[in-house]
Amino acid sequence: MKYFLTLCISFTVWNTGFAEVRLPRFFSDNMILQQDQVNTIWGWAQKDEEIVVKASWGDSASTLANSDGQWHVYLNTPTHGTGHSIQINGSNVISIRNIAIGEVWLCLGQSNMGWSVQNSFEADSESTVDLPNLRIFKSAREHWHKPLEENRDRLCCWKACTPEAAMETSAVSYYFGKKLHQDLGIPVGIIQRAYAGTPIEGWLPWKQQQHDRRSKVLKELLEDTALRLAEKRGETASKAIAAFESELATYNTKVDTGETMKNKFKPLSPPIITRPATLGHQFPSNIFNAMVEPIAPYGIRGIIWYQGERNSKNVPQAMHYQQQIKTLIHFYRRHWNQRSEGHMPENFPFQITQLPSWHAPQSEPVEGLESPWVVTREAMRLARENIPNTFMAVSIDTGDAVELHPKNKKPIGIRHALIALQNTYGKNVIGEGPRYQSHTVHDGTVLVEFASIGSGLRAARSTGLNTFAIAGSDRVWHWANAQIKGNKVIVSSPEVIDPVAVRYAWGMNPSQRNLLYNVEGLPASPFRTDGWELVDPEAEIIEVGKPKKTNDYVPHDWDRPAINQ
Repeated sequence: MKYFLTLCISFTVWNTGFAEVRLPRFFSDNMILQQDQVNTIWGWAQKDEEIVVKASWGDSASTLANSDGQWHVYLNTPTHGTGHSIQINGSNVISIRNIAIGEVWLCLGQSNMGWSVQNSFEADSESTVDLPNLRIFKSAREHWHKPLEENRDRLCCWKACTPEAAMETSAVSYYFGKKLHQDLGIPVGIIQRAYAGTPIEGWLPWKQQQHDRRSKVLKELLEDTALRLAEKRGETASKAIAAFESELATYNTKVDTGETMKNKFKPLSPPIITRPATLGHQFPSNIFNAMVEPIAPYGIRGIIWYQGERNSKNVPQAMHYQQQIKTLIHFYRRHWNQRSEGHMPENFPFQITQLPSWHAPQSEPVEGLESPWVVTREAMRLARENIPNTFMAVSIDTGDAVELHPKNKKPIGIRHALIALQNTYGKNVIGEGPRYQSHTVHDGTVLVEFASIGSGLRAARSTGLNTFAIAGSDRVWHWANAQIKGNKVIVSSPEVIDPVAVRYAWGMNPSQRNLLYNVEGLPASPFRTDGWELVDPEAEIIEVGKPKKTNDYVPHDWDRPAINQ
């Protein structure tokens, strides 16, 4: 760890001390570039300064810095390999060494995306990992009220995967990247950008959501909160920014003098503003401005997304997520394509993490307004079905009945990797669990047909499936009998003579019921066959709360079929 921090600091001092040509920190030693693609390289220099960029694999490009001192060039990358270098020539020379070329994925989301390997189950199994060509870039969380050109974190840098680097990395990102790296046999890069407690509104520019009713309500609510606190306590934006600038100067001074650690366990990081709310991390666009905009359009293969808890406090909010995730996916693809002047494809892969289980185990056939997470899962499932080149890792058999941050992250990372291996890299694997495809009603039964059955359908346990619910035209739900037959599940109930609809795993925490999988060990997503309204506009809104945690509570992993790929 000390070795890598020293490398990062030395690059910063050498690169910024002359106030000449400089680059964002992710263009540095040990970086990885996306293979077989035109990659954007950018930075800053004196106005009208000529910049020449030469790559060891033979490609080169030149340009002039614009009136703001900004410049960018495009480099073609060859197929995967290591030991490459790039030289940037201007009034000063920058050499970037030990560059790998391979597959790069951007991993975005809130706290569960950032949840580290160190704090997850199976962390001990990574205590001897040594993968020099699995490269990891993790930066401190930042937010800002205006788009940033570059991040303020001066200690972040690319790291080869050692036990120390693995432990501090997002567990979902790490297990995803590790499996890709080992199965593809080529360099893989993971860029982790996670921020706890952030709504999807924070991950989108305001222009992309300014006509969205719920975004407007959130914005007005936070603006009103900020105004009231300014009047009551004098917490104004100008005071907050002045305090921030003072703290930032202190941070920069410490880095300049060689300090790296805030305390024994935490590295130094730039300050953040918590109040007023208009400058905070939940205000619309503030996360995008600092966590996404500075890294666009770095060459990537695709995006892994793990966010949604913050937008699942009640059913109406969860229902609205269907439109919001659609807006976000389309915008991110368009943004990378436009910022790279068409060199990044406009339909690159986007993989969603469906929300895991939380709260008490499901006991009713169908849960209602008290269970918004199942509605968010439905929004994610529909995004996967309706938006091309969009996929979803199902995780209802992971989670925790009490903890909002479950420790069983490894299955999620592996499932994301299988999705990419099948759909992006064309490997002969099964990427997803059974997916609801269609249904027919016949003689008092509902025949539900599934895609992605792999080698066949199976239940998690040898006992019968007990996670399906069935209803007639009265819309009263009953637990159903369910039997597997080929690629179908036959659903019925003696209490429903004329069935109309089926739902599966429709609850906050269906994990302890006998879930449906394929033989490869991948679970089916919750789904419904009906289009009935999920909430009465006149009904009282029920907010989901945190379960009570006893002092002796100890999280433990849940049994599930092994992933056998």
